[in-house]
Amino acid sequence: MDAGLFTANNVWMMLATALVFFMHTGFAFLEIGLTRQKNTINILFKNIFIITVGLLLYYAWGFNMMYPGFEEGSSGIFGFAGFGIAAPEGGMTPDYADGGYTWWTDFLFQGMFAATAATIVSGAVAERIKIGSFMIFTVVYVGLVYPIVGAWKWGGGFLDSWGFYDFAGSTLVHSVGGWAALVAIFLLGSRIGKFDDAGKPKAIPGHSIPMATAGVLILWLGWFGFNGGSVLSADPELTSLVLVTTSLAAAAGGIGAFLLSSILYKNLDLTMFLNGILGGLVGITAGADLMSPNEAVVIGFLAGLIIVLGVALVDKLKLDDPVGAVAVHLICGIWGTLAVGIFGDKAGAGQFMTQLYGVLIVGAFCVICSFIILSVLKAVMGLRVSKEEEIEGLDIHEHGMDAYPDFIND
Repeated sequence: MDAGLFTANNVWMMLATALVFFMHTGFAFLEIGLTRQKNTINILFKNIFIITVGLLLYYAWGFNMMYPGFEEGSSGIFGFAGFGIAAPEGGMTPDYADGGYTWWTDFLFQGMFAATAATIVSGAVAERIKIGSFMIFTVVYVGLVYPIVGAWKWGGGFLDSWGFYDFAGSTLVHSVGGWAALVAIFLLGSRIGKFDDAGKPKAIPGHSIPMATAGVLILWLGWFGFNGGSVLSADPELTSLVLVTTSLAAAAGGIGAFLLSSILYKNLDLTMFLNGILGGLVGITAGADLMSPNEAVVIGFLAGLIIVLGVALVDKLKLDDPVGAVAVHLICGIWGTLAVGIFGDKAGAGQFMTQLYGVLIVGAFCVICSFIILSVLKAVMGLRVSKEEEIEGLDIHEHGMDAYPDFIND
């Protein structure tokens, strides 16, 4: 391979890595914007912890657990290539990864994905989970559950051999986080005041919708790296197609959610609009490289409709998800994965069933693991803060500081 092309591929992958890293800013802004001021420090602390510990765990063993190099004839369920990230021979040359990037770039790009699963959970459990319990859960889930599931497809495991397809992680990233979020909010219970005595949901407004809006726009930008980088090279045709399908799905998702929520609730709900954009992004992620622009618009638009119905379903089940993480990442993650069998280059009954089997297997594994981890934590140290701490805010009780002290003193 030409040295210039190798360098261009690697530079694009490093830029994509930076964009995926920047998504953590978007997640942080979105979560604090949609929750109350008194819990801002707590949410930011969780997000910073997730990034730092997630990258270290992925370095220590996660990368080699996710890409173990399954031997021919193995079950393709679990493998481990050793601790650390020592580069193999030829890891910095075009001989590695078909000249798409170097070993170091490979590790860092994949490492940026690893922490995202726990970040999804962070928003769902906001305002009432104990920080210590959440940190332990993050270590176990990011350190073990995520790389094991990732190995099943991206590491050449059994789902890959079956023909299961997930281009950039509708299932392997988003639903892995979404399943854990669902289990967590079930075990935690709803925030005080979320449901009235009759069980009817009540809105608990976030303290900064402008910040939440900025968070969504940052996430949209970051998705260019999330999906565009998953081409794993700077291939001009495929990379540009992926960026087009990603953007169109996001736009259509926003419009779909805005229209349906306006019809159902007779108001122009910005938060539903924002989550519709995210739903479109999650929905296209599994097949962004397979879809035409028209198909991307349809997938995104349907994801936007799913968001509105998904949020209503979560409320009907009396579950409390402050940021809509279950609707966005779990339900739209499932939709995006199944859409690969309905639209695009791989559409067909056989592919649809393979996608469905993959969704069910990953879902069962993540639900079981999440339930075990969180149930043990609940029994040993508790999951939820006290009523007094929840009412007064986690920032003061768990961190001893305010996010906006000058505003308060004035």
